[in-house]
Amino acid sequence: MIVKTISRWLDHIIVVGPLRSLIQNPKIILRDNIGPGMTVLDIGCGEGFFSLGMARMVGHDGKAVCVDLKTETIENLKARAKKAGLSGRIDARVCDDHGLKIDDLTGQIDFALAFYVVHHAADIVRLMAQVHRALKSDGRFLVVEPRHHATADYCGTVKSRAQEAGFSITSYPKLMRNWAILLIKN
Repeated sequence: MIVKTISRWLDHIIVVGPLRSLIQNPKIILRDNIGPGMTVLDIGCGEGFFSLGMARMVGHDGKAVCVDLKTETIENLKARAKKAGLSGRIDARVCDDHGLKIDDLTGQIDFALAFYVVHHAADIVRLMAQVHRALKSDGRFLVVEPRHHATADYCGTVKSRAQEAGFSITSYPKLMRNWAILLIKN
């Protein structure tokens, strides 16, 4: 229990502090999956830590679709994107517990990211199905969860739900203090 508490405390410091860009650098974590001209999806984008990095990586001809539950968070992301000169590359949307609000993107997404999000999902089966539908054939989906949430049972559940939705597992990327799985649409 003490180790779990310390781990959560460290994650909080890392996620909200200036160290985050050193430990969770979007360019390093996503470099093998995102390139110029792609359309990417950031699920549970928050205020855009990964979203802004993804928008830079897709370039002028790409698009980063960013979804989050909170209207205020999406507004903050839009403001940050404008300040960074990335507004034209970001499509920021408010989703809800019933869906990601991406039905208009069927077969259009090259890559999707769920960083520290899946353990919050009200329905993992629905989440996996929606992402699978949105992805192009051979599209990739990276799920990253903090180790203090990712027990062996939990990891097994995520893998099973992903496979049930039609994904294959391509790899388990090594990320400090995290559990990760890279999926591909069959």
